[in-house]
Amino acid sequence: MEGIVESPDPLSSSSPFSPLECTYSITVYLGYGVEIQVKKVNLSKEESLTILELGGTAPELLANETLMSEGQVIRSSTNQVQIHYKSLKQANHGVFSFHYQAFLLSCSFPLSPESGGVTVTDIHPGGQAHFHCDPGFEVRGHEVATCLNTTRPKWSTPEPQCVAVSCGGWIRNASVGRILSPTLPSASNHSSGSNLSCHWLLEAKEGHRLHLHFERVALDEDNDKLIVRSGNSSTAPLLFDSDLDDIPERGFVSEGMSLYVELTADSSSIPLLLALRYEAFDGEHCYEPYLPHGNFSSSDITFPLGTVVTFSCSPGFIMEQGSGVMECVDPNDPHWNESEPVCRALCGGELTDTVGTVLSPDWPQSYSKGQDCVWQIRVSEDKRIELDIQILNIRHNDILTLFDGHDLTSHVIGQYLGSRERFRVVSGGSEVTIQFQSDPDDSTFILSQGFLIHYREVEPNDTCPALPQIEFGWSSSSHPSLVRGSVLTYQCQPGYDIVGSDIITCQWDLSWSNNPPTCVKIKYDPCPNPGVPDNGYQTLYKHSYQAGEMLRFFCYEGYELIGEVIINCVPGHPSQWNSPPPFCKAIFPDFCQNLLHSCLLFSSSALAPLSSSLPVSLSVCRWQWKPLFWKSLSHTHSYSPITVESDFNNPLYEAGVRCSQPSGICTYKLT
Repeated sequence: MEGIVESPDPLSSSSPFSPLECTYSITVYLGYGVEIQVKKVNLSKEESLTILELGGTAPELLANETLMSEGQVIRSSTNQVQIHYKSLKQANHGVFSFHYQAFLLSCSFPLSPESGGVTVTDIHPGGQAHFHCDPGFEVRGHEVATCLNTTRPKWSTPEPQCVAVSCGGWIRNASVGRILSPTLPSASNHSSGSNLSCHWLLEAKEGHRLHLHFERVALDEDNDKLIVRSGNSSTAPLLFDSDLDDIPERGFVSEGMSLYVELTADSSSIPLLLALRYEAFDGEHCYEPYLPHGNFSSSDITFPLGTVVTFSCSPGFIMEQGSGVMECVDPNDPHWNESEPVCRALCGGELTDTVGTVLSPDWPQSYSKGQDCVWQIRVSEDKRIELDIQILNIRHNDILTLFDGHDLTSHVIGQYLGSRERFRVVSGGSEVTIQFQSDPDDSTFILSQGFLIHYREVEPNDTCPALPQIEFGWSSSSHPSLVRGSVLTYQCQPGYDIVGSDIITCQWDLSWSNNPPTCVKIKYDPCPNPGVPDNGYQTLYKHSYQAGEMLRFFCYEGYELIGEVIINCVPGHPSQWNSPPPFCKAIFPDFCQNLLHSCLLFSSSALAPLSSSLPVSLSVCRWQWKPLFWKSLSHTHSYSPITVESDFNNPLYEAGVRCSQPSGICTYKLT
């Protein structure tokens, strides 16, 4: 499955001085291809190196020495590859080195039919392609193709065609296909007689017969009629008459190469539903089995004598009637020894698998009114159940209820009606009960799609899923863990606005009530510079500041800051500062206060003898402080004028008093 291919070592060759011709063959398992990576290649013009793909109708060149480079990867579409090296040189041969490994091959992706589509389960061997047509068209050809595990994987059948549904027609060389009910014409187009009369003639190839399978038939027993004849005209032998016969489980096989189908309808109150599937087969094979809403495996996909087929139903469907295994028997008249089973979506049931599906009754057809269905799902006691409601399309008078427990008295975790997009619900325990009720008295009853629910066993987790942090924002939670009822509150950074819901809640079903919001940047108006305070300064002086920015203030020595040290630019139109700028106030030092006190004491004692002769008492003198290292103070005291002319380095002070007459103003000089 993996290895190395290298050029021969000249020293190990029996004839190192001679031309070389080497062939390396690589074969891997069927269904795998060969991937080759070029590790080294260094050749002269006298040397050739080719990589061929084998296993097809003819060898196919994948690469040669002119198309190779180191690091190149070459892949085959079959399981066989051959590397061929040839050198005409007598010595000094070139070198090359390849690494190869097997890889899983696949079928090409099938083309979608016009007016239809295709869904593919897997393009590797064993995978299937399911074809379907748009409304008003039917599949002509095989609806399902399987990727076959061959030397070069291929689909088991070609892509089918989608042809318009018509009222009757002649289908020549019929192989496999369907007859579907056409749309009833309006009554105004038909003045009398039946509203619809259709005739189909199916003709297989010479030597083949036809099998007709009744997939779905719903006719008004009083006004509609379906007839099938073994032959090519309305006078051929009768095989089926809806007025006389029950719908056959196994369908019908034609005596020859033709079937004639007649449909007449004259009903307006009951919808006309008809789906007949036909398959052609030759005299040495049984017809291809068919199981709606199921699958089968076969020992031979051409269904010769002795072929054994095993049936299984798709998830959500239960096998009824018929047999799970049947064999192609009787060499004189090959036929199946049993009838194909029927897979049906039931109304209720008990489910204990770790994964499964719950379908509305009769899915994919519409459910009927008056239904009351209960499904009970149980998994391991230490596990939980995740319900993935992929399709919910019921009438507004009908109800789908989910119970978190083993019966209808358990806690209701969800109740729904009408249509809803896909959603998920997780149980709080290991059991879930699902109840569906359709209104029995709905006079406006119309066909509705129903519902499709997948479930699986999951590990217990009683918290909502963690959410990523939002860019340019943050969230805060009401609880340490994201349990049911937890609330997340989102905020954005300054300069950003929140878009979406800023509060989301962890709901009972462990899903969030909304998606997280996003933070979107706003181009807010900037805040102008508020100015520099006297005797102070700013950090990061600019003419303007963006929303969210902050500005810090300081004062020079000898001044204190009055107001906010930091102010912020608040986003807005226009943006504004959250506070006015501060100002700087001069500080009144303690030594000055002590000086004033000493001066007053001194002046009182020195002037006491003169106090009687002074015309004005000292108590009415005004003092004015004027420090040499300050600017003028705005505060004026009730005494003046005292001047300070020293920096007070000398601890001894001298004082002199000079009083002027007759004003009585005294000036004190301190030294």
